[in-house]
Amino acid sequence: MLRWAVAFLVIALIAAFFGFSGIATTAAEIARILFFIFIVLFILVLIFGQPRPPK
Repeated sequence: MLRWAVAFLVIALIAAFFGFSGIATTAAEIARILFFIFIVLFILVLIFGQPRPPK
């Protein structure tokens, strides 16, 4: 999912460079949403994904 966020970020930067404001805005918004989803999932895996110590 992080790859998708980076891909949309690159698309947004390229579109912004060429002046396509609608495409750049949409791609940047998608990249931001995917990035925050990735961060939330990452934190959940850090919290709940660790193995428990043996008894």
